[in-house]
Amino acid sequence: MSGACKVEASFHGGRKTAAGLKSAARGADDEKSELTTSHEGAHDKSSFQEPPPVIPTASPAGAAFTALADPALVVDPRSAAVIDANPAAERLLGYPAAALRALRITDLHRGQRPALVVFTEEVLHKGLAHTRSLSPLKAGGGTLRVEYTGTVLRSGADPLILLAMADLDARHRRDVDADADGTLRQGIDEWKRVERLFHTIEKENQLILKAAGEGIYGVNADGKTTFVNPAAEALLGWTAEELVGKDMHSLVHHHRADGSPYPNHDCPIYAAFRDGAVQTVADEVFWRKDGSPLWVEYTSTPIRERGAIIGAVIVFRDVSQRREAEEKLRQALAEVDSLRQRLERENAYLQEEIRLESNHRGIIGRSAAIQKTLRQIDLVAPTDATVLVTGESGTGKELIGRAIHEASGRRDRPLIRVNCAAIPRELFESEFFGHVRGAFTGALRDRIGRFELADGGTLFLDEVGEIPLELQGKLLRILQEGQFERVGEERTRSVDVRVIAATNRDLRAEVRAGRFREDLYFRLDVFPIHSVPLRERVDDVAPLALHFLRHAERKLKISGLGLSEEDVRRLAGYAWPGNVRELQNVIERAAILAHRGRLAIDLPGTATRAAPSAAAVAPREGVLTEEQRRARDRQNLVAALELAGGKVSGPGGAAERLGIRPTTFASRLKAHGLDPRDHRGRAPAA
Repeated sequence: MSGACKVEASFHGGRKTAAGLKSAARGADDEKSELTTSHEGAHDKSSFQEPPPVIPTASPAGAAFTALADPALVVDPRSAAVIDANPAAERLLGYPAAALRALRITDLHRGQRPALVVFTEEVLHKGLAHTRSLSPLKAGGGTLRVEYTGTVLRSGADPLILLAMADLDARHRRDVDADADGTLRQGIDEWKRVERLFHTIEKENQLILKAAGEGIYGVNADGKTTFVNPAAEALLGWTAEELVGKDMHSLVHHHRADGSPYPNHDCPIYAAFRDGAVQTVADEVFWRKDGSPLWVEYTSTPIRERGAIIGAVIVFRDVSQRREAEEKLRQALAEVDSLRQRLERENAYLQEEIRLESNHRGIIGRSAAIQKTLRQIDLVAPTDATVLVTGESGTGKELIGRAIHEASGRRDRPLIRVNCAAIPRELFESEFFGHVRGAFTGALRDRIGRFELADGGTLFLDEVGEIPLELQGKLLRILQEGQFERVGEERTRSVDVRVIAATNRDLRAEVRAGRFREDLYFRLDVFPIHSVPLRERVDDVAPLALHFLRHAERKLKISGLGLSEEDVRRLAGYAWPGNVRELQNVIERAAILAHRGRLAIDLPGTATRAAPSAAAVAPREGVLTEEQRRARDRQNLVAALELAGGKVSGPGGAAERLGIRPTTFASRLKAHGLDPRDHRGRAPAA
């Protein structure tokens, strides 16, 4: 069996041999019996099979071993038994020699078996080895810090190991005493040399502190100021005499920038010598002697003496100008970013509006109802009054709202349209007032509401009658106070918005039915405008149809389309339940189906106009058909030419006789295929 195997076997299986040793020595003396029994009493004595080894009667190391000043043990690596111990080992470990010889080396190193095995193998392999990883147990309890030096006493099949122990704590004390003795022996000359060196260092440090551009001061472990350099005096307005020996924190660091108290236990400067770590703060306030704030960045570095922290050195610099510049830049960037985001939102909104709205911007028509609406727009547009536009769907309520906005002083700000009927109940507040990030599930970023988007401009509330009753109070508040809060935010915001509402419902009836708040109705109905349905303004059908036809030509990229008299007659005779929107769709469909420039107007046969009473529309001489009217107009033109002798313009000309401009007269002549030269010199027609 190899040496390593023998050692391993002894440390794992040699407990029986050790027990036998103690059994054999049990009667030697009471102390030995106490040591061996207390340590090995748990072993089953019936399991011992190996006979105890023969204990030498004399030390193998002889008189030299006994006289050694360092503690030493002789160990048998096969059985882990302590063969012998010198008096120094007895004194160090606290055991009598007999008690040590009754122990195994593993008894002195409980819980250290792996390290003991490794060290023993190293000694057997190299012949000499050292370790500080083993700590022997003292008799009275506790462990010792030692350095073992292991030596093989004799070579051969059964070597022994000499373990010399060096007490590390005693060695440290001897080293300290030796250093002290050396210092004392150097005498007063060495102390004077050191003192001169310290004076030189202090002088150099003072020069450096005075030349430094940053403020520098020191504090001791009690927070008292120990020194202040001139730069710190200039920055803080205090003199060194006023600061040294005083609590620096209470003088220059007592409050935060917002005015709240700054307890010294929260101060990073104190933390430097309390925790022993360097503290760096990039943006904080020191207070000058005159009470004004000084924005600084500083570093607090702990000072150590013989391992103990005795204070800290603080280096700080004025960052007020830099911070002011950074704040201005931050505000400018934030403003630019806010404007950019707002412009992007407005641009996206307006692009959507351009895509969705009809391409006409003006109000087209010559009927009395349209003229009345235009007069109402002229009256209310310059004011900021709330307008309620009522009327059937498709009558152009939004067009009226846009005309009011474009004629107002808010024309340079956006007109924001909100379809109240299309907003889900749970998203009403977010859509109108906006929300902040995290206000609810799905709120991944801040969002601006429609009221805030329309700030300075006009908000068009389409289908306002569709707002749920329980949400109408939120709308009423902002209409009355001009203030709101974003969802999830406590900050109150103010806006300047002109509101134009539109509905196809009878809001008075809705109020009576309890489906619309009366106070909200009165708040909206400041200036009502009624959009007359197309069936009640027949005179507007032809100009509207012609406008939509030109729009269809541009959209479909075709040309050469026109309205015939029959087309106009059919369009004027239809009741238009869908109003202007239906007319636009009919004209666009007719343009698509047109063949060789002739429109294919397709009208439902069930929605014909109710015949007006004769008393309402018939002239005194009776009702004229379209052909009769054209014949009459042509005859009137011919009569005027003949009376003027074929002269169109100038005094006595046909245009003057009819009371129209010469260009208008010429246009009518062309429409009826008349040539004024054919009537020169003729007598007036009968």
